[in-house]
Amino acid sequence: MKRIIQIAALFLAFIAPGVVQAQDRATTLRVVVHANLQILDPVWTTAFITNRHGYLIYDTLYGMNSRFEPQPQMAEGHEVLEDGLLYRIRLREGLRFHDGSPVRAQDAVASLRRWMTRDAMGQRMGSVTSGIEAVDERTFEIRLRERWGLVIETLGKASNPAFIMPERIANTPSSTQVTETIGSGPFIFVRDEWRPGNRVVYRRNPDYVPRAEPADYMSGGKRPLMERIEWLYIPDQNTALAALNAGEIDYYEAPPLDFITSLERNRNVRIVNIDTLGTQGLIRPNHLSPPFNDPRARQALAHLVRQEDYMRVVVGNPRLYQRFCGAFFQCGSANDTAVGSEPYQQPNIERARELLREAGYNGERIVVMQPTDRPQYNAATAVLIQSLRRAGVNVDVQAMDWSTLLSRRANRSPPDQGGYHLFITTHGGPDTAAPVSNTWFNSRCERANPGWACDMELDGMVAEWARESDPAARRPILERIHRRAWETLPYIPFGQYTQPIAVRSNVHGIVAAGLPVYWNIEKR
Repeated sequence: MKRIIQIAALFLAFIAPGVVQAQDRATTLRVVVHANLQILDPVWTTAFITNRHGYLIYDTLYGMNSRFEPQPQMAEGHEVLEDGLLYRIRLREGLRFHDGSPVRAQDAVASLRRWMTRDAMGQRMGSVTSGIEAVDERTFEIRLRERWGLVIETLGKASNPAFIMPERIANTPSSTQVTETIGSGPFIFVRDEWRPGNRVVYRRNPDYVPRAEPADYMSGGKRPLMERIEWLYIPDQNTALAALNAGEIDYYEAPPLDFITSLERNRNVRIVNIDTLGTQGLIRPNHLSPPFNDPRARQALAHLVRQEDYMRVVVGNPRLYQRFCGAFFQCGSANDTAVGSEPYQQPNIERARELLREAGYNGERIVVMQPTDRPQYNAATAVLIQSLRRAGVNVDVQAMDWSTLLSRRANRSPPDQGGYHLFITTHGGPDTAAPVSNTWFNSRCERANPGWACDMELDGMVAEWARESDPAARRPILERIHRRAWETLPYIPFGQYTQPIAVRSNVHGIVAAGLPVYWNIEKR
């Protein structure tokens, strides 16, 4: 009892005095989130926390279902005309913004134009778009210069989607953060209770009109059942876990993976997997510097990877990871294929040594950046270092915190002048599951992410895949892409795992949407 009282007192230090007593616990959901919400504009940043904030207060034209097919959301439907060069989209009736104004086609047009200047997949669509114009209050058109088969998929993408804002707000240049947070989504941001670094509050939107279909991933009926959502930022994981066990919070969106087993022993806590795809780990070589500018050296890296070795130290619990995943575009997705991965499903140290010699490696220092403050990344990097040394590589381990690594990985200088050879990171979600939207798969040389994968032949295949709208016709293109990728290796996958959430046992209706969403949830 004394321990519970101490936990409650510590928890209450994170929230405003009197809030717990003043709110009905049955209609308030208290959530510990993974990061501090500082930026409110989901176009201006790609931060996960802002994206999740966006899903609470905004809505999207389309949403992905659990088969990763785009379904109408704010849209009533669409027509494809003029041999695929014109998309005519009509909005549902009765949509209103939080200020009471109706959602119009003009709002959608302005929102799309702003979003397309920032989002990577939106930019790709923008490069083949000649215009977006309103036809009437509920209808607008997207006109293309050439056929492009991913228009609706782009409008329904799950990460950093095209949230619809009022026209007057969406007219803000994308280089400037919006100052108003008015959407048409299921919850309303309560600005006067926002305490950056502490608490964010949302209240139910009484005017929200959900779709009639059942909620399915990011599509279907988003029913706001809780009167109030409170996000709490508690950076100390032990404090957050203790608060969950004591019942002071209802929902913990990213419990440490090594605590899952102990949480499962608490009959008042449930572990829920909301992500059917999961997270992928990747080793990113610097394609600018020898030896990894030679694909044979990157193939050598792939021959050194036993994915289960990485998963044991990163995740630990075999129920949360796959023993091997050979798909660049997420095992379990519509684009799941292991074509080309066959030579790499078991380590081959001798072949790795041979390939390194062929690539011209002769014992030079290989700079590996090791993040000290990200336990999972730190552990995975240790496995990488061990495997390199086993193959006779002269490894120069350079330890640093994650923020320093993020800055340094953008340095194009040679490794002995402040650059690097290798680092580890992760990615996941439906955007990772498609060649055109997988950020780290982008192989467009200087336009690629740090590491600067450079294979314009592979990029041409991705462009061909994007132009094709028939899923059946896309499949052979995908397999050519995948075979080529395992030859030139923009990155080396080291495994796929899931990050479950933890909730109190009285929390029900959680939607497996790939990321935390708060519609359809109730406490009983």
